[in-house]
Amino acid sequence: MINYTIRRLISAIPTMFIVAVMVFFLIRCVPGNPALTMLSDDATVEEIADMEIRMGLDQPVVVQFGKWLGNAVRGNFGDSIYYDQPAMDVVMSRLESTWMLVILAMCISMLIGVPLGILAATHRNGILDKLCMVLSMIGISMPGFWLALNLVILFAIKLPIFPAVGYAYISEGGLMQSLKYLLLPAIALGLQRSASLARVTRSSMLDVLNSDYIRTARSKGLGEKAVIGIHALKNAMNQIITQIGISIAHLLGGAIVMENVFNIPGLGRLAFDSIVRRDYPVIQAHILYVAFIYVIVNLVVDLLYKFFDPRIEYK
Repeated sequence: MINYTIRRLISAIPTMFIVAVMVFFLIRCVPGNPALTMLSDDATVEEIADMEIRMGLDQPVVVQFGKWLGNAVRGNFGDSIYYDQPAMDVVMSRLESTWMLVILAMCISMLIGVPLGILAATHRNGILDKLCMVLSMIGISMPGFWLALNLVILFAIKLPIFPAVGYAYISEGGLMQSLKYLLLPAIALGLQRSASLARVTRSSMLDVLNSDYIRTARSKGLGEKAVIGIHALKNAMNQIITQIGISIAHLLGGAIVMENVFNIPGLGRLAFDSIVRRDYPVIQAHILYVAFIYVIVNLVVDLLYKFFDPRIEYK
């Protein structure tokens, strides 16, 4: 397994290089001049040209890429145009709120989706099965921002239980205060993913419940809870884990919407603002960080397969 992990990490290098090339050249296709962002609207042509020279934007794009890539390999992604700080430091300063939101939303989706899928599978074609699938279809079809706005109206305005916007860092208000700010956006994010997770869990469980070893376990007199919880669910986990890994990617993307709706200072909000400001260094650092997280999540998902199914061999 160690050799497999090392090979996967090495194979991620070309992937990260391709992402770096694409993000560097594509964001320069976006209309706008970062030098003008740093200056006022009434800046003269000479002032704009001088700022472009200071930012290195007067050089050919290929030369800019070569210098940026050489620095990026050493962990230097340049200084933010807007914040005047190292770009990666700006990204790292926004990690807490985004990861707290993603983890909380993932927990909500698992606590709802997995039991709902199991319930539907164990009552196949029954009323509970149909009800669970109807609920999952509603959850998949419901726009996240619409659900978020309704949660704000209900639980922040009519029933002022939770704050409507903002975020309190753990170092400032403690963990419970941070969770209080994140609960509404996490519910809006998690409910959508729980619907997809419920459908995958149901499908995976149905495949397992029709297996011979499940019938054998029942014929030996094992209780239904033991059959479902120990034998069926464990063998159905590989597909569920795959869906969880995909959900993490979706949650990181959905965080952009939620962080803007709830005014949370996270990675999604940072990415949106940086694109508007043409803050190239921050955009590049942010996308490469997210791409690296995707690589790690996929690796962890692959390694978890063997934990739930010892028959899997890594070569």
